[in-house]
Amino acid sequence: MKKRKALACLLALGILAGAAGCGQSAQNGDTAAEDTQSAETDAAETAETETAEADTDAAGTRLITDSEGREVEIPEKVESIVCLNVGALRYTCYMQAQDLVIGVEDYEKEQSISRGYNYVNFELFQDLPVVGNNGEHYPEEIISADPDVIVMSAYDDSDADSLQEKTGIPVVVVPGSDSMMDEGAYETFRVMGELYGREDRAQELIDYMDSIKEDLETRTADVAEEDKLTAYVAGVSYKGAHGFEGTEAGYGPFAAINAKNLADETGQTGPFDIDPEQVLAWDPDVIFVDFNGLDLVNEDYASNPEYYEQLTAVQEGRVYSQISFRSSASNLDTALADTYYAASVLYPEQFADVDPEEKAAEIFEMLLGENFYEDLKANGYEFRQITIGE
Repeated sequence: MKKRKALACLLALGILAGAAGCGQSAQNGDTAAEDTQSAETDAAETAETETAEADTDAAGTRLITDSEGREVEIPEKVESIVCLNVGALRYTCYMQAQDLVIGVEDYEKEQSISRGYNYVNFELFQDLPVVGNNGEHYPEEIISADPDVIVMSAYDDSDADSLQEKTGIPVVVVPGSDSMMDEGAYETFRVMGELYGREDRAQELIDYMDSIKEDLETRTADVAEEDKLTAYVAGVSYKGAHGFEGTEAGYGPFAAINAKNLADETGQTGPFDIDPEQVLAWDPDVIFVDFNGLDLVNEDYASNPEYYEQLTAVQEGRVYSQISFRSSASNLDTALADTYYAASVLYPEQFADVDPEEKAAEIFEMLLGENFYEDLKANGYEFRQITIGE
């Protein structure tokens, strides 16, 4: 901004000086001198005004400490950003700051129902310039977009200092999150609230997460372990789609409701493939299937129905859906909706007053400003009982 004003000032001085010179050749000396003096006075006043504005702009900055402890100088008011790495744009949308975005990574150029923030804001993103691709950053395109700040999640390995040096644009790092309501999510909201000047929105989201945690804990904490149904989740997405063997220890929706997740007994962490014979040995009371893996589960059923028909949950119709929430890391909105649906199945008495579809609508409205559950339904993603092999 300062450079643009300085250039405008110099251009104004040149034009006025040229005009004064032309006037001298056409009029007598006294008149020409008066015109020249007037022009020079006006130019000087303009220069002083522009310089004062430029100095004000230079002073109109503030310091922010990002999630890596870096102290970054940013404009007093951030009016434009680009988001890099998984999660930065998602959480920016949760912050209702998508209007600041002037460049996106290439995978945001295609609308995806699996990423709610992309789906409901696609009209804003579809025509924006591409400034990166899955952790790879395009410095020249970022410079061309000319954002006030680059917002980068720490989810992928990236050198914020190097990118800041290459572009001359401040880079602010946020943690991002591949979980649901971990400290990374809280810290991302706090940093973004300060960065965007939207601290009230950040606090609203933090308070909402706290209220959900309290609600889920209050309803489930006192249920005795021996009274809990055992649960297994299949078809969990990670680095692509997986079939019945794809499960997850510490599965977010189960962990939030103190569910008895059989995968936790393996000593594993995160998503992994399990031996199907182990699932048969466990014979879980309830099975959930991630829609992203449902086709693979059904294909396996077609060639091996005998295996599935041995499972009590399959025999008795206790197989239920989970809407896929892991797409370019976890989508907090869908994961929370899945949590309440799983809770309604595993704890029918404790969650008797909760309609999972109404709760999903509330969550989507809070985080994304729009309830897109009916669109999910139209695309085959909904809370329902599943018949394996259908």
